[in-house]
Amino acid sequence: MNARITAAAIVCATALVTLTACAGADDTSDSKSTPAPPPSTSPAPQEPTQEETDDAHRGASGLPPRPTGEKRQQLLDALAQAAPDVVRYEDKAIDAARNQCSAFGEGVERPDWLASQRFTYKDVTTTEAQGKEINAALKKIGFCNV
Repeated sequence: MNARITAAAIVCATALVTLTACAGADDTSDSKSTPAPPPSTSPAPQEPTQEETDDAHRGASGLPPRPTGEKRQQLLDALAQAAPDVVRYEDKAIDAARNQCSAFGEGVERPDWLASQRFTYKDVTTTEAQGKEINAALKKIGFCNV
């Protein structure tokens, strides 16, 4: 049994050496070699910043940008008027509002129910009727550009 394994190993090693030697030889090419292109003098591409990455994803996903300053407060005020409890966790409310914008696309069924699901978190429960109010508020302030 050991003789068979040894013989197989020798055959494999011989084949490997033969293939390696053949890979280096190129009988069909000209004796002239093509010079390598000169190194580029342009600066190396920089990694995108997190903000640039977020903007690219946002553009691809259709999400509006995360509001700041006055626009953030305007959104929180509109949400609070529609369903007061949803702004208990402001960051969650902002994220839910951004995600809810996808419910205004073509072919989306039950956008009010989707809002009720998106704005239900931790100890906040949102009804479908409140979801309808939230959708109306998002449209009224133009948050989702619809």
